[in-house]
Amino acid sequence: MAAPHLLKGRKGERIAAVFLLRQGFDILARRYRGRSGELDIIAFESNILVFVEVKTRASRDFGEPWEFVDWRKQQILRRTAEEFIADHDMGQYAYRFDIVSVLGNKAELFRNAF
Repeated sequence: MAAPHLLKGRKGERIAAVFLLRQGFDILARRYRGRSGELDIIAFESNILVFVEVKTRASRDFGEPWEFVDWRKQQILRRTAEEFIADHDMGQYAYRFDIVSVLGNKAELFRNAF
């Protein structure tokens, strides 16, 4: 059985995916693993390729979930997104990075987060 924090993260990703679908996103992939790291959700919103980092927390005791996407994490996400674009020949699309904060069962979207 997976560790509790991994189970919480996967539940948060499911909540985020349903939330994004309801917002009109088309999800291409979840938990994409590249050479540089992992992308939680890859989706299209209209004709924009969106790389979504999901951050799940049980409470705000240590800050907002989105605050945990620091500069180092952003660099990993950028490198992994570049790998995905190159590996899937998707260089013709504009792209951006969003964060979905999941607190309990509630999701909040931060478009163009970095």
